[in-house]
Amino acid sequence: MPNISPSPRYISNLTRDTYALILAGGRGSRLHELTDWRAKPSLYFGGKFRIIDFPLSNCVNSGIRRIGVVTQYKSHSLIRHVMRGWGHFKKELGESVEILPASQRYSESWYQGTADAVFQNIDIIRHELPKYVMILSGDHVYRMDYAGLLAAHAESGADMTVSCLEVPVAEAAGAFGVVEVDGNNKILGFEEKPELPKHLPDNPENCLASMGNYVFNTEFLFEQLKKDAMNESSDRDFGKDIIPSIIQDHQVYAHPFKSGFTDEEAYWRDVGTLDSFWLANMELLSPTPALNLYDAKWPIWTFQEQLPPAKFVFDDDDRRGMALDSIVSGGCIISGATVRRSVLFNEVQVCSYSSVENAVVLPDVVVLRNCQIKNAILDRGCIIPEGTVIGHNHDHDRARGFRVSEGGITLVTRDMLGLPVGYE
Repeated sequence: MPNISPSPRYISNLTRDTYALILAGGRGSRLHELTDWRAKPSLYFGGKFRIIDFPLSNCVNSGIRRIGVVTQYKSHSLIRHVMRGWGHFKKELGESVEILPASQRYSESWYQGTADAVFQNIDIIRHELPKYVMILSGDHVYRMDYAGLLAAHAESGADMTVSCLEVPVAEAAGAFGVVEVDGNNKILGFEEKPELPKHLPDNPENCLASMGNYVFNTEFLFEQLKKDAMNESSDRDFGKDIIPSIIQDHQVYAHPFKSGFTDEEAYWRDVGTLDSFWLANMELLSPTPALNLYDAKWPIWTFQEQLPPAKFVFDDDDRRGMALDSIVSGGCIISGATVRRSVLFNEVQVCSYSSVENAVVLPDVVVLRNCQIKNAILDRGCIIPEGTVIGHNHDHDRARGFRVSEGGITLVTRDMLGLPVGYE
């Protein structure tokens, strides 16, 4: 477990004095057509969830029940999902999940960056009277007990604490904010997405990357946001502007991310590319996946429609409905078809004589007869015509207007199939 005070009352006081702000307005442009009609935090993951469910569940399971979700880019499906799945909190009991769209309270502009998104909601945060403000990225998949982060922040006397994770230098280059620390984890330097990240002193292969999760003392946060708002040259971003401006004169610490769940290794995935999104879903098919979605002590909550159970029909020699090493969600029908090493979301239908292998199939997809599909992502609502072959020949895939990723994963969307777009 995290190295925190043994007193449950101490932890409950910390979480009760905390307001969490989840930044969920990101576009996720590296996911290409998958985020043409939805924000990245609204993207499906793991058979029945959306990415936003992970930071929300982490908050609730950690005892933090005052939460704001900041939205901006194509947020309709995200807002709808949060309202359906997280709208049961009762304000009179000191708990709430509120949606905070860009409403131009302090500016005539929409949110200009992560820091500006928080600045434009200062009045809402102040109304909650929190001692601490926790700022969380809304587009990563992970399980984390935030109590350890809060306790480390309070005990160190920090003005700000940054949750960090060791990652390979090559992986961090151009992708993550990278921090330098002393022996006490006080941050000495910070670079936002450097091309040549500075490695750890004792490990030239790894560096310390920011997870985009921060804890601030509330009044200190307000002071820095107001200063940043007056700086005309600022990009209004925590990584580019706020953190570099305060590390010399204030107490800013790094908190290494550890699992805190029995013997599990720390799990954190930025599913920001087609390949990383596909791979993270595929990892769930392992008999003992790094991300344990079956832990009843730390459930991942979501909105789930009432659907019939998955169904497998026909047991003939030439057509047998079966799924091997796969996740198959409610409402799916596998009719005389074979599914291998795939993740099928709600209400997917795979018809006779078809084969689906190494695929991530989002809700409401219909694969008609005699299709051969492998190494693919099928977006929500796709209807795959009879006899279609996907993922077997990349040149043919590209010729039909499908996108093939750098790692050889074929993406198919409704628009690519000539179907009406905007289905989220």
